Amino acid sequence: MITFKTDRDIAKMRRAGQVVADILKLMRDLVKPGIDTLSLDAAAEELILKAGGKPAFKGYKVPWVPVPFPGTICASINNEVVHGIPSKSRVLEEGDIISIDTGASIEGFFGDAACTYAVGKISEERQRLLDLTLESLHHGVAAVKPGATLGDIGHAVESVVIPAGYGLVRDYAGHGIGHKMHEAPQVPNFGVPGSGLTVKPRMTFCVEPMVMTGGEDVESLADGWTVVTKDGSDAAHFEFSLLVTEDGVEILTPWE
Repeated sequence: MITFKTDRDIAKMRRAGQVVADILKLMRDLVKPGIDTLSLDAAAEELILKAGGKPAFKGYKVPWVPVPFPGTICASINNEVVHGIPSKSRVLEEGDIISIDTGASIEGFFGDAACTYAVGKISEERQRLLDLTLESLHHGVAAVKPGATLGDIGHAVESVVIPAGYGLVRDYAGHGIGHKMHEAPQVPNFGVPGSGLTVKPRMTFCVEPMVMTGGEDVESLADGWTVVTKDGSDAAHFEFSLLVTEDGVEILTPWE
């Protein structure tokens, strides 16, 4: 069921979203060669707790994975698309790219966002992947307004990705957010203009393109969480939590 948020709900979501944005800004400063992803995770959790929130990802359960997610962030490196598990043994190296996805709850309302970072100096190909994925997110956000459809938003994302010759993850999508981290509706990163659910004011959802330099097939590793590109190609992931306003859209997780 899609929920329409009250002014009070929205105020709480802005608070949660700002905490998430602050984490991703902090990650921008911390991501560098030699740091391990568990240290990044600890810094993110400390920030959330100091803000009076709770990590949204830590302990998150899904029916098809026997072990709850153990981290405050998802730390996905190079060919890892999403849901990479933070680890002391995962040390970032010069030239890597890392997607960091995180969520927080404040007074029962959630924020969720992701950004992919360059580790030191990266190749032109990896930089192009990051630039194009971020551009596709901006196009998706620009399509959000009352009267638009989910098909309009998905089409806006894929209209940047596909003509450039990149792969688009189709097995995972954006999602509603609010009282829960994952609510209705699903928000695919592809679509037919004019199709799907019509967007209305006070709806809140995430747009989150996941783009690959190679093919579009993905698979899960033995840990049950980490999703990788099947052909080993690089992947990038960017995400905002959004509020549909009376005349457009508000970014609730302003990490840029």
